[in-house]
Amino acid sequence: METRTVTQLFEGRPTREGAGVNLHRIFGHGHERIFDPFLLFDSFGSDDSADYGAGFPWHPHRGIETITYILAGEVEHQDSLGNCGTIGPGDLQWMTAGSGIIHQETPKVDAEGRMKGLQLWANLPSDKKMIAPSYQEVRSADIPQIDLENGARVKVISGHVGSAKGPITGIATDPEYLDVSIEAGGAFAHSLHPEHTAFAYVLEGIIDSGDSRVRTGQLAVLSPGARIAFDAPAGARFLVISGRALHEPIAWRGPIVMNSAEDVALAYSEYHIGNFIKHAFTPCRRFLR
Repeated sequence: METRTVTQLFEGRPTREGAGVNLHRIFGHGHERIFDPFLLFDSFGSDDSADYGAGFPWHPHRGIETITYILAGEVEHQDSLGNCGTIGPGDLQWMTAGSGIIHQETPKVDAEGRMKGLQLWANLPSDKKMIAPSYQEVRSADIPQIDLENGARVKVISGHVGSAKGPITGIATDPEYLDVSIEAGGAFAHSLHPEHTAFAYVLEGIIDSGDSRVRTGQLAVLSPGARIAFDAPAGARFLVISGRALHEPIAWRGPIVMNSAEDVALAYSEYHIGNFIKHAFTPCRRFLR
């Protein structure tokens, strides 16, 4: 069984988005072919509430999925499907924009002044670009954890690890999203689909993969292969994310990702004249924590 190796390392660059949110973009425009089906990966985290400005006011998405994972603090959100509420530490929302959704998000620090989260964008295949939008929200307590040999503990958000199956299902690119913690001197090994795109992002500590060392805040692109294996001499926490590449044309402008420039232009035209939403704008329904 061929073990994947680290082929490239990425580190975030400071970026300002929304109405004044300072974040770090790990990858985005220009990296689509490396990370297919994933489009963008942002880390937002600060002890200064001023870094969040007015958040991300109402804006549209079409043709993609946005995945937001909160590590500290909270994000208040509302969308045109009628979802609204707050997600906090360990919570995740997986929003499938499909034919079109409009939403807003406002990060907020916790009582100790902390805010940290991650947002990943995943592409939709051409035959799913205009499906009805949908939304999956998962609370931390509902994400299964499994303890493995060699001091590894895994939160399974999507995919399978041993007997644990993630609560996020029905996603076209068959993704796996794992939050892995390893004790000092421990190790983690796992089988992946050999042809799926995969990467690891280190949240805390240092992980080793073969001759490669990946530090906090670095993202490791992984070669094809049926297995991953990491060691953590001093302990670490990291994400492993993988999915089926689409190998399709990409036309991308802002929060709209389609297969042609004409379809992107049509989306913006519809947004400006008011018929972007193909399914009724639904009044908010609260998620109870």
